[in-house]
Amino acid sequence: MTEDRTKPEIDAPTGPAPADLVIRDIVVGDGAEAKPGDTVTVHYMGVDYESGEEFDSSWNRGESIQFPLRGLIQGWQDGIPGMKVGGRRELVIPPHLAYGPAGGHFLGGKTLIFVIDLIAVG
Repeated sequence: MTEDRTKPEIDAPTGPAPADLVIRDIVVGDGAEAKPGDTVTVHYMGVDYESGEEFDSSWNRGESIQFPLRGLIQGWQDGIPGMKVGGRRELVIPPHLAYGPAGGHFLGGKTLIFVIDLIAVG
């Protein structure tokens, strides 16, 4: 199951950052499907698109995390629904769907890449 998966490796992207959300399934799950507003349990890793530097990872903390989708950045709210438990999905999220323009949040103005393993829904 996904709890046994190892931390993903994200290849450094090439070319300009996309202007819109990019969703790519790395592994398609066969469990329950996440729906908008659900509470999800995930493992995830995030890197800055331009530098390739990792800024956060639940794997580094050694435990998955659970949260309601509606409390997350818009890119997660738009990018996780439709994903099934057991799946691994990559989201490339432009600033307007992440932390907004530069200046507020330390990730503001940045395009972010997340690899997310969906462990549970509900």
